Amino acid sequence: MRTLITNIGELTTNAAGSATPHHAVQDAAVLMEDGLITWVGRADEAPGAEEIIDAEGRAVIPGFVDSHSHLVFGGDRAAEFEARMAGQKYAAGGIRSTVAATRAATDDELRARLRGFLDEMHAQGTTTVEIKSGYGLDVETEERLVRLAAEVTPEVTFLGAHVVPAEYADDPEGYVDLVTGPMLEACAPHARWIDVFCETGAFSVEQSRRVLEAGIARGLAPRVHASQLGPGGGVQLAVELGAASIDHGTYLTDDDVAALAASETVLTLLPGVEFSTRQPYPDARRLIDAGVTVALACDTNPGSSFTSSMPFCIAVAVRDMGMTPAEAVWAATAGGARALRREDIGVIAPGYRADLVLLRAPSRIHLAYRPGVPLVERVWKDGVQVA
Repeated sequence: MRTLITNIGELTTNAAGSATPHHAVQDAAVLMEDGLITWVGRADEAPGAEEIIDAEGRAVIPGFVDSHSHLVFGGDRAAEFEARMAGQKYAAGGIRSTVAATRAATDDELRARLRGFLDEMHAQGTTTVEIKSGYGLDVETEERLVRLAAEVTPEVTFLGAHVVPAEYADDPEGYVDLVTGPMLEACAPHARWIDVFCETGAFSVEQSRRVLEAGIARGLAPRVHASQLGPGGGVQLAVELGAASIDHGTYLTDDDVAALAASETVLTLLPGVEFSTRQPYPDARRLIDAGVTVALACDTNPGSSFTSSMPFCIAVAVRDMGMTPAEAVWAATAGGARALRREDIGVIAPGYRADLVLLRAPSRIHLAYRPGVPLVERVWKDGVQVA
């Protein structure tokens, strides 16, 4: 069946050939058929369709592409959040407190929670999500996490190298051996990506290289957590190995910025993390002006960013990171697609997947202008309404 969304007041396409990457079309229409976008143009030139949806002058944007999340875990860390708000400093080792609850949870319990998070994301306009493991830190549980994630998304990341678990506290090199050996073999069949937390309190540059190169040899593409808690060598390593994305990037040197600008590696910023940890916000204006490709993602996880709302992250990026509303929406859609090296999402143009969001607002500016307000009216994924 052909479905036409017409009378769109403002259509954000992100399409190549537009006047600018953030160009918006006025008085527009979009035709969907068999899960794909088949026509885009002026409403008064739109073809016929069996189903016609009147947008009533409201805005339509591409579905959000959340390229960094950790949705499969047990328990929560509300007490840790409360302690941070009282002045306690965030540290990478807090991840270990989620591991016991995750190991103890059944597949059905983890699956039900995962479905709940996906429902939250759909309701807020997210149509594509990447999901990492990293809360099992043993072979059996890490395999469970990537297998469950693969039930709901093709964008699955093996993150056994999240932190060193308690049982390997005195033998971190032994844990790297486990991650690059039996754990990788068990998890690789369910994953597309390999990731590592290259940070003080997690893994050194040398250990991170071992993890990433082992994953690459097994057919997984690299991603990197780096420069969240301080400057380090993670960015240079990510660029050297051709990582699709380096995520966090709170503390970047001028050399890091130059390396990213000269590469195809996307820098994925995670505003919810700085909001929740009271770390300084990255300067997105500096990055964009330097030519770095920037994405925005939620980093949904129980410790440092327990939000699933891309509109919230957009509002924070505009308010505290120097992005314009148009840049933030691009980063949360087309930018996320680039971070996943996907050429079928993040854009509204013929041939792309019909992943669309109808806003309860006349323009995308309202996503930042009206923070906290539920502005997502309807959401389509592959042409099917999901929210």
